[in-house]
Amino acid sequence: MGVAKQLYQLQEVDLELESNEQALKQITSQLGESQEVVRVRNRLTLERQRLEELGRQQHSLEWEVDDIVTKLTAAEEKLYSGSVGNPKELTNLQHEVDGLKLRRGQLEDKALDIMDQVELTTASVATISSELKTLEAKWHSQQQQLSTDMEQLKAILSNLKHKRQLLSAEIDPEVVELYHELKKQKRTAVAKVEQGICRGCRISLSATELQRARSGSLTQCSSCGRILFLA
Repeated sequence: MGVAKQLYQLQEVDLELESNEQALKQITSQLGESQEVVRVRNRLTLERQRLEELGRQQHSLEWEVDDIVTKLTAAEEKLYSGSVGNPKELTNLQHEVDGLKLRRGQLEDKALDIMDQVELTTASVATISSELKTLEAKWHSQQQQLSTDMEQLKAILSNLKHKRQLLSAEIDPEVVELYHELKKQKRTAVAKVEQGICRGCRISLSATELQRARSGSLTQCSSCGRILFLA
């Protein structure tokens, strides 16, 4: 086998390695917590906290209303029992009853408003919980697939690296070093020759270059410097 063909095969392996390493890097970046899942989970936490706070407000209002009702009942019993004969005291008592009724009405209106908020927030928690459950199931499925893909890529990379070692061992170290230098400079160190044209720079080759390339000798394009491979 000519050295140009060996180098071309080495380059093909290197390109496969680069492609699979890039794919592995992309998969690795996708592994881990999903930002969308985190965002929805935080929304759910906030809604649950809001629901708990509304619950505390609701219980506080209920206790306050119960206290007002107790005071109002006592005041009305005293007002209508006939035990109070003093007109001024009766007037003050009536004002107290009216004030307690007004306060009870205000608290009951506030309680109704909080009940509405509790209902809406409860529905919101249910909706977000359902959304989170769907997202988490999708995320777990994706993570499993990514893990599977990652293991497959690791196996492919291992095989390619072994193949590269075998190929490199068959080529003169100085030629391999030249290949690496050209690869650093031009990304592709070996260019195919098709219809007398170097596919690296797309410039026609001289008859001498074509003859040397056909013989299998190590030949570099006089225009771009790439190693020429004539299939």
